[in-house]
Amino acid sequence: MNEVVKFLNDNPVQYLATVGRDGKAKCRPFMFCFEKDGKLWFCTNNTKDVYHDMQANPNVEVSVASADYAWIRLHGEVVFEDNKEVKELCMNNPIVKGQYETADNPIFVVFYLKNAEAVIADFSGQPPKTYRV
Repeated sequence: MNEVVKFLNDNPVQYLATVGRDGKAKCRPFMFCFEKDGKLWFCTNNTKDVYHDMQANPNVEVSVASADYAWIRLHGEVVFEDNKEVKELCMNNPIVKGQYETADNPIFVVFYLKNAEAVIADFSGQPPKTYRV
């Protein structure tokens, strides 16, 4: 888990892929919030298409590459949770705070990935490393 969290923190703008409600792949820039209690947390806005896409099909994949040509692919099932503590912790990120102002904002939602699995790989020729998170 530590390797996955470090990779996501070191590469803060990831790309989240969903299956759109039109059945087509969608990929969007996203930001990992943090790990808490063994869960990888993210946040979004419940008026966005991405939220509605994840409600319709909660299977997503997150990917990002580092400056030294390593990458992560993280997939799992989105679980939305009305978790006040997590929302408050998200407000420590100035970007999140700037968008939503308070944890009580009715459009602000948080989610974690259930049954998540991450693969970290690079061009070294070494086998990829797989992590259950």
